[in-house]
Amino acid sequence: MRMRVFTAVLIVLVPIWLQSMSPVLAKVNQQAIDDVAAGKVTVARAVWWGFDPVESTKALQAAIDSGAKKVIVDNVGKPWIVDQMRLASNQELFFEKGVVVLAKQGAFKGTGDSLFRADMLENVTLRGYGATLKMRRADYAGPEYKKGEWRHVLDFRSCTNVRIYGLKLTKSGGDGIYLGSAGQGTTNKNVHIKDVICDRNYRQGISVITAEDLLIENCILRNTAGTAPSAGIDFEPNYSSERLVNSVMRNCISQNNAGGGYVVYLGGNETRVSLRFENCRSIGDSSCGAYVGTPNSPENAVRGTITFRNCSFERSGSSGVMVRNKPAGGCRVRFTRCSILDPAKTAPDRTPILFMAERDAVAPIGGVRFTDCLVRDARRRKPMSFVDMAGGIGLKDISGTLVLESKGRRSEIVLTDDLVANWMPAAAMTPIPRLTLAGLTFKPVAEMASVAPNALEFVRLRGYGHKLVLYAAEGDTVSFRVRCMHVAQYGGDTIRVTVVSPSGNEIVAADAPFEEETEVSFIAAETGVYHITANPGANYLQIPATTHPLLLNGEDGPSGLFGTRGELFFWVPAATSTFGVRVSGVGLGEAVRAALVDPRGKVVEEVDNMAATYQFEVNLPQPSNGEAWSVRLYEPTDPHMLLEDHYVDLRGIPPLLAASKEALLMPE
Repeated sequence: MRMRVFTAVLIVLVPIWLQSMSPVLAKVNQQAIDDVAAGKVTVARAVWWGFDPVESTKALQAAIDSGAKKVIVDNVGKPWIVDQMRLASNQELFFEKGVVVLAKQGAFKGTGDSLFRADMLENVTLRGYGATLKMRRADYAGPEYKKGEWRHVLDFRSCTNVRIYGLKLTKSGGDGIYLGSAGQGTTNKNVHIKDVICDRNYRQGISVITAEDLLIENCILRNTAGTAPSAGIDFEPNYSSERLVNSVMRNCISQNNAGGGYVVYLGGNETRVSLRFENCRSIGDSSCGAYVGTPNSPENAVRGTITFRNCSFERSGSSGVMVRNKPAGGCRVRFTRCSILDPAKTAPDRTPILFMAERDAVAPIGGVRFTDCLVRDARRRKPMSFVDMAGGIGLKDISGTLVLESKGRRSEIVLTDDLVANWMPAAAMTPIPRLTLAGLTFKPVAEMASVAPNALEFVRLRGYGHKLVLYAAEGDTVSFRVRCMHVAQYGGDTIRVTVVSPSGNEIVAADAPFEEETEVSFIAAETGVYHITANPGANYLQIPATTHPLLLNGEDGPSGLFGTRGELFFWVPAATSTFGVRVSGVGLGEAVRAALVDPRGKVVEEVDNMAATYQFEVNLPQPSNGEAWSVRLYEPTDPHMLLEDHYVDLRGIPPLLAASKEALLMPE
């Protein structure tokens, strides 16, 4: 009898369960919706607004917009497929265990379209232990989508009192979590991120652009790959109004990311930074375990402290710790009881700890202390190295104690000034100034008819604000073709090419579509030097053909090249006694082999595997009569080095580089 009663009850209950949980039978519950609207019910279920296994954007957005204090996203057995969602203030969005919210296929066409977004909201909680928010990263790399890096899973801008607990955030076209600004001067405040997994995102596990009172704990950030920086987490303000104040990361793991683990780049941040990492691990990240970079501005240096305590950086593909461009008088960086374990096993040129000065650095790099830090390295190399791309600025205030371990043997090292200078001597480089073209007039060295129209095609220009020049006579019809081509996974866009006349008037402003060849033409209204500007950014620019020789103009900085092999010529004007030619790679496995060649074609000096800056310095026994020299660029011979990004910087002579002697211009 009891068995019959139990069976009868079970038969009655099954349809009720199916009605509430089956994706086919979940229908709109208008009475429950009305009760929420009347304030009778403060905890709502998303299925009250319906569920459609094809798409439930309207239903879920309506639940969020209902005003309920808590919205439960039900586990209906199938994913909630949605387009862009907007969060609400004063609400908890609770995802039941097993829930999957999946980005709608074919949607998110805008480069900044995110799965969930919050602008200027307060008191927002997302809780979902065992739940997954998932996008379609592979789709966004397809031909139907414009390339971008901002299709985030969770996009918070200028929000207050945010809680994100227990979720898995995966396969975004940008970051798992983005903490940005809805307007300059408004930061995110009081944010707690706990027990979150960010997996297989495109740009970052987490990006922190601006935050105050931020705590991230017990999170796993792994398998980021797609576009740079591809880090576990990146703290990177964009503007001086953005802040990183009282930000703490605790008990987190960064693992197997294509970039670094814990990345801090404080470009232009004028406030005092306070950032602390406690008991965090980087495991097998392809770049550095920990990276700290700031502008090298002594007058307006970033102030404050960045502390790593009881952290470990294990099996990094590059150096375990890297400090880039940070002036010794800027913010204090502290590593206390940290471990750098088996870094850069396949990159012998990279030491466990690496300091770097960029080309524009003017102040010594440093202000870093290591306290009882363990460095375990199976390779026979120094624990620290310095890549000086600025030339001769040196290091200052590197202090503390290291415990070095190699093949089971340990030794303790005190970092004195003498020891640091012995490990990382400053480059001796004569300070020869870079000249400007202002006030100079030029004329061609040879007849233009003798110059091949495709002579400059072998040069690949990379970087921002590239300048070129050409000489034309009044009445000449001038034309040249440009194409901007892909580097790695960087997105591409139309670039603007401008031409300014000798008298300073902009006469052409042409748009060059990405990966297409574009012709720029004009009729010269006056005789003289025309200035051309183009901006390939992270990609590279080529000049396949031109009617008039184009020269690279390095008056504003070194000419940035990408994978360029060949010979570039420059003019040494009459009466010149001393000049310099600086060449460099970028310090992290990208180097160049270069030779300086005199007017007779004789190699004066050659250097190989140059990742840091090297200056060919020429002191002529007799002042020049006016002559053409050249620099030849080759692949580095070290198999661990690549010829990718490299630079040429002319000092003490007009900073113009040409593809041949005949293409040169000389001052009148």
